[in-house]
Amino acid sequence: MEVVEKVVTDRGELVLRRDAGHCELISNGVFLMDTRSGASERTLVDAAVSAVAPGGRLLIAGLGVGFSLASAVSCATLAEIVVVEIEPTVVAWHTTHLESFSGGALRDPRVRVVVADLGQWLATTEEQFDAICLDVDNGPDWTVFDTNAALYADAGTALLRAHLRPGGVLAVWSAAASEDYAARLASTVGPVSTVLTEVEHGEPDVVYLARLAGS
Repeated sequence: MEVVEKVVTDRGELVLRRDAGHCELISNGVFLMDTRSGASERTLVDAAVSAVAPGGRLLIAGLGVGFSLASAVSCATLAEIVVVEIEPTVVAWHTTHLESFSGGALRDPRVRVVVADLGQWLATTEEQFDAICLDVDNGPDWTVFDTNAALYADAGTALLRAHLRPGGVLAVWSAAASEDYAARLASTVGPVSTVLTEVEHGEPDVVYLARLAGS
C-alpha cells in the first residue's frame, strides 16, 4: 500500500493511497471510497439522467473518485453538470492522480465545479435542477462527518427538494437500505423507487429515486 498524498484539511486528515493500481480515499483513518468498481455510483447518475429530458441540468453532490461525473459527461443530452465538492484537494487530485478514473471529465465545457459545503451552498443559491444526485459520505445512516447528517434529515431533504424543477428527480446513494429515509423521501419529495447494486461483501449498495410532481 502506497501513500500518494496526505493533507490536513479543515475537516482533518485526508489520505490518498494506491494499491495494485487502484486508489483509496481515507478521511481521519476512516475508509471513504476506492476506484475498484464504481458500479453503484454510475447507477446513481444513469438512473437519474434517464428520467431527465434532453437539455436538462444535473447537480452532482460529491465528486469522490469521479465515477459519477464520468457517467454524467458520457450523457450527451445533458446541457449542464454542476458538481459541488467541499474539499478542494479532491478537486485538485482529479487533475493528477484521479484524472484517469474520472476520464478527464472536469475538462468538459458543460461541467462547473463549486467548491463549497453543499448545505451552505444550497441555502444561498436559487439555482434549480432537473436531477440532483446526492452522494455524500456513506448515505443517510452512516456519515463520517456529523454535519453531513443534516443533508438527510427533514430540513436537508426539504432543501434539496426546493432546488428541483417541477418533475425533477432526487437520486440518493446509500451504502445500505434505510426504510426511514425512503419514507422521508416519499413524504417530502414524491414517489420513491429503489435500485440495488450487489457488492462483493455485505449488503447491496442502494440508490433511491424520488420524483417531484410536475407543474
